Amino acid sequence: MPDLSKTKAVPLHVGIIMDGNGRWAQKRKLPRTSGHKAGVDRAREIMLAAIEIGVQYLTLYTFSTENWTRPESEVSYLMKLLGLHLKTEVDFYRKNGIRLHHLGDITKLSPDLQEDIKKVIDDSKNNKKLDLVLAINYGGHDEINRAVGKYIAQILSEPSPTVPKKVDISPYLDLPSLPNADLIIRTGGEKRLSNFLLWQSAYTEFDFSDILWPDYTKNDFFEAIHRFQNIERRFGGVKE
Repeated sequence: MPDLSKTKAVPLHVGIIMDGNGRWAQKRKLPRTSGHKAGVDRAREIMLAAIEIGVQYLTLYTFSTENWTRPESEVSYLMKLLGLHLKTEVDFYRKNGIRLHHLGDITKLSPDLQEDIKKVIDDSKNNKKLDLVLAINYGGHDEINRAVGKYIAQILSEPSPTVPKKVDISPYLDLPSLPNADLIIRTGGEKRLSNFLLWQSAYTEFDFSDILWPDYTKNDFFEAIHRFQNIERRFGGVKE
């Protein structure tokens, strides 16, 4: 385990692109669904690791707007797995102080899954150790487009609509209170954002791992935090 510095900041908000479930299963000659199940189990370990070191916000890229193009059987399994996870993890969230949030267009999900998400969000609203954000039917472009639509609707609803010189759509994003991501981790060997947290990643640090998500351990997560702690962040400025 790396020696995490107690004098250096832990990232407030960590996003994870949990890539490699399907390849993990294929390497073991298992159906892709087995990889997704193993990925859910891994997510629980990383949630606890985030709590252990003091990360406040953890956003998991769970199902993207582009994932609908996958085989219907796989999409159906993923939706059922998400619903099952939400129903069975309420006690886990309560025991560990995890407060759930949803990022993405919830209206495109089945009524049952929408209800499951809303129930767990309500049940966990007083938990305070970790704000867990599940990005389900989420895409950065989609979030920004919907935010712009909300902004335009607000402007047009005013008695004398005027467009200000400076436009800020932040209040119209899915979770306006979600801080920008300090660190985004991507497993599985690819090095791209894949439409994840585009608005919130202007000055994010990135950590790319070749490890497939079901094999990504608590120690790997801590190693990523350790690398983050040794980056000099300047946010476009210059250190004096």
